[in-house]
Amino acid sequence: MTRQLKAEIISVGTELLLGQISNTNAAWMSEKLADSGIPVYYHSVVGDNLARLTSVFTLAHSRSDIVFVTGGLGPTEDDLTREAFQNMTGLEIKEDQKTIKKMEEYFAKTNRLMTPNNRKQANVFTGSKVFQNSTGIAPGIVVEYDNTIYLFMPGVPREMKSLMREHMLPFLMNKFALSNVIFSKVLRFIGIGESQLEHELQDVISNQTNPTIAPLASDGEVALRISANAPVKEQASRLIDETEAKITARVGQYLYGYDSETIENKVFNLLKDNQLTIASAESLTGGAFASSIVDMEGSSAIFKGAAVVYQADAKTDVLHISEELIRQHGTVSNECAEAMARQVKVLYKSNIGISFTGVAGPGKHEDNDAGTVYISINDHLQRVHQYKMHFSGDRDIIRRRSVKKAFELLYYLLINLK
Repeated sequence: MTRQLKAEIISVGTELLLGQISNTNAAWMSEKLADSGIPVYYHSVVGDNLARLTSVFTLAHSRSDIVFVTGGLGPTEDDLTREAFQNMTGLEIKEDQKTIKKMEEYFAKTNRLMTPNNRKQANVFTGSKVFQNSTGIAPGIVVEYDNTIYLFMPGVPREMKSLMREHMLPFLMNKFALSNVIFSKVLRFIGIGESQLEHELQDVISNQTNPTIAPLASDGEVALRISANAPVKEQASRLIDETEAKITARVGQYLYGYDSETIENKVFNLLKDNQLTIASAESLTGGAFASSIVDMEGSSAIFKGAAVVYQADAKTDVLHISEELIRQHGTVSNECAEAMARQVKVLYKSNIGISFTGVAGPGKHEDNDAGTVYISINDHLQRVHQYKMHFSGDRDIIRRRSVKKAFELLYYLLINLK
């Protein structure tokens, strides 16, 4: 391959724009194309509108060597992908007889009437390559027009995936004699913000061309995706390892995992490896921490139970926290959080107790502003770990960040066990 190809993915369907279905096709295709050494430069989503579809095709033609199009190939009037491409190119549309025969056999076999509009699914462009769909009716179509290659596939994920694996990728690999791969590795950090991480690594990020480094932020943690382009995966992996070494030399103390690992899974495995159990007392979070734990397979090995004690009398009745403590310090306090963690540990006979209390908002409570959060951990050595934080955002964000922070605190506690 003498030059760097530029690929683009166009996803067609008003339902994608409305959020009625998620655009999982584009993410899956990008990953498979990267594995094949084809970098994707653009993703576009366009509704079922002839003028807008034509405009998107025209833009893609001006900037990309390979254009993948999914959706809009069905039998209904709003399936306009072929018509929009014809608007741009002037190419003739004809029926593919193999597809017609396959369609007729399918309807006969299933005892269903084949209505005339179904024939539209067999429409292809004159001079195109037609690949039969092993999991559906509408075929895959490849058109080479004015030095750009267009690959059309149905939007149904299983049909798109089978066409990609069986026909589209092999076609491209053969045409361009592709040998390079794009290999990526994600480094996951917690306890450091995105801006601080970028500041610490500014020169490393700025000076990289191969591999490239891309920050990926989410609630309560941050990740770096390192991507390398090389003839073989082993060489790409070595390039990534060299860059990773530069990164971890500066911020390695915040690195907790790689790729699809999560902080929740890391804490789960640390508890399991150390044969420790945990129980939670939750006011502010309303059981969200417990839910995160039990979502993981095998959680019964480490999770004893949860007490969701939202109101003050629930804290006294269920966890036997003294009314005097609550009168003196309030429910949103270090003292109450500490008592909750201690008592839930006793209640469930667990090694570790963790508690959450605070104000999710929108207003104040006990003179504490919304976003005020107390987390307490009573560990297996009877040590008490107290934390006060303030999170911004709405109720849902504050609760989510509280749970994420708890996993962060538990992670650093558990990796430093003596």
